[in-house]
Amino acid sequence: MNFDMSCAVLPNFLPSDLSLALAQAQRLETRLNGVATVWHAWHAVGGALQPTVVLLHGGSGSWTHWVRNIAPLVKAGWRVLVPDLPGFGDSDLPAGCNDVDALPAHLHAGLLQLQADGFCAGPVSLVGFSFGGMAAALWLADHPQDAVRLVLVGAPGMGLTVSERVPLKGWRHLTTAEAQEQVHRHNLMALMLQRPESLDTLALALHTANVQRDRMPRRRLSSTDIVARTLPRFQVPVSAIYGEHDALYRGRLPELQAAMQGLSTRWGQWHTVPAAGHWVQYEAPEPFHAALLGILRA
Repeated sequence: MNFDMSCAVLPNFLPSDLSLALAQAQRLETRLNGVATVWHAWHAVGGALQPTVVLLHGGSGSWTHWVRNIAPLVKAGWRVLVPDLPGFGDSDLPAGCNDVDALPAHLHAGLLQLQADGFCAGPVSLVGFSFGGMAAALWLADHPQDAVRLVLVGAPGMGLTVSERVPLKGWRHLTTAEAQEQVHRHNLMALMLQRPESLDTLALALHTANVQRDRMPRRRLSSTDIVARTLPRFQVPVSAIYGEHDALYRGRLPELQAAMQGLSTRWGQWHTVPAAGHWVQYEAPEPFHAALLGILRA
């Protein structure tokens, strides 16, 4: 076996319905030059030949950015692989790694290790959220044989900015859990979510646990056009899903859609999810899932 496999330990703050839905998770550990990347995997019983969807989380996140989306994909017949990107969650931080451009080599090597042992069979679709969208685009640009489609979810790196910078606040200098929680709530509403009721107990717990394990704090490539420069290179369909009120592109989604379609040689689908913010797959899981399945089945 080219990777280590064990039963995954789920966060203890998941509600009972999610814990039950995700209970069959496997923890896979792949390595490149001694650096470990941890993947979480799910598949239906008897689903050895299922097509695979790889979900890449956003910055300061982990696999739990997709916690509301995994079980519906498994139920729809997909094998689901969700890595903690290198430098986040349980995965190691590679030496000298300070941004997204260092990640594709580790993701490619990990996928090859999983495929070599038959764990990941059939066609692979890459779905990347935010920072993970940049990672997915760079991964596929470097290794075009690794996937048959790319889906960008709230991805930056298109060279388009809004007039007002997202007003995020620092929290590491604060000495009390109460003060840190107040900042986490502010940041979630400033960047990730649109509706106040979406900031529930689970969203706060996931965000708090994730940001504490972010070891790549000085990322800068999201403000460039790094994704836009990759789009003309892809020979597979490229699709996109964005929340209507994504803070990264507030008021500029039509411009973003036109740019993506114009740069892509094989354009797939565009979906705007109404009344949702940047973390669209958490805030509006049902319409997001319908859009994603429509893309995956096309």
